[in-house]
Amino acid sequence: MRKLFSDKTRDKRQKQNTVHLNKMELTKKLEILADAAKYDASCASSGAAKKDSRGSKGVGSTGGAGICHSYTPDGRCVSLLKVLMTNACLYDCHYCINRRSSNVQRARFTPEEVVKITLDFYKRNYIEGLFLSSGIIRSADYTMELVIDVARRLREEHHFRGYIHLKTIPEASPALIQLAGRYADRISINIELPTQESLATLAPEKNLQRTQEAMGHIRDKIEESHTEKRKSDAPKPAPFATGQSTQMIIGADDSTDLVILKKADTLYNGFKLRRVYYSGFSPIPEPSIVLPLKSPPLVREHRLYQADWLLRYYHFSVEEITTAAEPNLDLDLDPKLSWALRNRASFPIDINVAPRELLLRIPGIGVRNVERIIAARRYTQLRLADLLILRLQMKKIMPFIITTDHHPLRLGLDDDNLRARFLPPPKQLELNFGNPAPEPSDILSARSGEI
Repeated sequence: MRKLFSDKTRDKRQKQNTVHLNKMELTKKLEILADAAKYDASCASSGAAKKDSRGSKGVGSTGGAGICHSYTPDGRCVSLLKVLMTNACLYDCHYCINRRSSNVQRARFTPEEVVKITLDFYKRNYIEGLFLSSGIIRSADYTMELVIDVARRLREEHHFRGYIHLKTIPEASPALIQLAGRYADRISINIELPTQESLATLAPEKNLQRTQEAMGHIRDKIEESHTEKRKSDAPKPAPFATGQSTQMIIGADDSTDLVILKKADTLYNGFKLRRVYYSGFSPIPEPSIVLPLKSPPLVREHRLYQADWLLRYYHFSVEEITTAAEPNLDLDLDPKLSWALRNRASFPIDINVAPRELLLRIPGIGVRNVERIIAARRYTQLRLADLLILRLQMKKIMPFIITTDHHPLRLGLDDDNLRARFLPPPKQLELNFGNPAPEPSDILSARSGEI
């Protein structure tokens, strides 16, 4: 009897230990694969179709608004579970830490494990949705099938109504990409670099033409889905993703901002992308000799986002923002102000009579405030005091506008030193008394939040 009792106790403890080891293994996988996914910035979520599980079986909802996300390990809120199926990859892209030749610890989730983590985190209110990507294993189609299987299980078996963003693979078959769009709110394909020449050097397995063909197929399916939805008498088709996005790496090659913005403009106009993301190249451990030794200035990435905004919402053309003579953006001034200083003959603009397209050209006035100005001037002639109520950047806009009580001639639009007024103030350099210069590894650790 005593031996039987001891055997049962031993079996129970072994079972508990096995469960504990499985949990530890899953936690370790999550640590590796969530960290490996942090380099992908294209997590667009705004504009997703609204879904709600109230009144039906299932769990979760999608509100249609943007979902912020964070992948930092220091305890801050994480609203999207951003993770890879695996960081093993057949490709050898020089800029990627998960490339075939990289000496990193590898891990791989099963579809069941990703589903379990997603549902557990969602029910605990840790996340609002899932962003799932993967390294390429066996083949593009095999990898795509694994990614789709996760979304299918969440939608069909667990009736998950939360947000799902799937990173698709250009080399995968169109049928699989179409299937991914039926389960996801947003799908994306990273273009990575703006020219085929750069891809041939840094990512030889990738092809720009093939990527754009996949984007075109997704665009056609999205438009087809929208057209069918508008037909009230037609049977409703299977839902398809509400949009697609992409990402370009900045600073890994010698592409100028002019080349990058031209490619972005082509993607917006030709493929109806929701968003192009710009990700500054970050040096990785054991880098390839063809990569630059340091990352580009962070402000360059910021200026590209500002220029991207001008393309999409302010009706600027690429040739106005950058030129063949100046193919790179001014890092000291935002691109709208830089354009205004190069085109002073277009100013000053009378905000009481100017059409909307000219008001959008004034530095320091955004789209929302342009609408407010147009609405307000129907009833009164605007003065500087009225603009102060709108909390506009008066120092920036005053040289470029005319109001009832202000004319900028005395401020000198023709002053050669006007640009100097907008430059950031000089910064005092820190003195290093007797302390050794920091090692590059220390600087990278500080940037990543490690102390």
